[in-house]
Amino acid sequence: MSRRAETLPITLDHVAMMRFIHSRTRGRLTRTWRMVALAATVGVLSACTPVIIVHGQTPDPDDIELVEVGQSTRRDVEKRLGTPSTSSIFSDKIWYYFTETTQQVAFFEPKVKNRKIIAIVFAPDGRVENIATYTEADGKPVDLVSRVTPTAGNELTFIQQLFGNIGRFSNPANP
Repeated sequence: MSRRAETLPITLDHVAMMRFIHSRTRGRLTRTWRMVALAATVGVLSACTPVIIVHGQTPDPDDIELVEVGQSTRRDVEKRLGTPSTSSIFSDKIWYYFTETTQQVAFFEPKVKNRKIIAIVFAPDGRVENIATYTEADGKPVDLVSRVTPTAGNELTFIQQLFGNIGRFSNPANP
């Protein structure tokens, strides 16, 4: 008997089943890649969502209207608006309420969207003398001085600092 390879008879059913299996696995791979692409797209787009940051406290405009010039005291202001963000440096005559809203997109510099300062000025008797509201438009640019004040003494190199104390020993008996 000769050894020849036995061949199985391939019918149309076998071919159809092979095509079906191939299309099912290809469909799964395609769906998987589509999901990966969708997740990557959502991740990239969510990185571009602006982040809004609010600093300070914003008193309610209705509460600010309840503060009456000449009538309200420090205690009334503190009850209605809360404690101030800061007060004037040299006296407790002015209370400031700051608020600033910034927006940052991805890795770009944050941009100021809104800045508001409410200053409440008190008279010597402790009653409200004036209420002023300042916005970013009222601000003035300030040029900072970049000069450096020189210090007295020697500027030592790293090696001088490292080996500077070699040979400087004190006698324990004679301090």
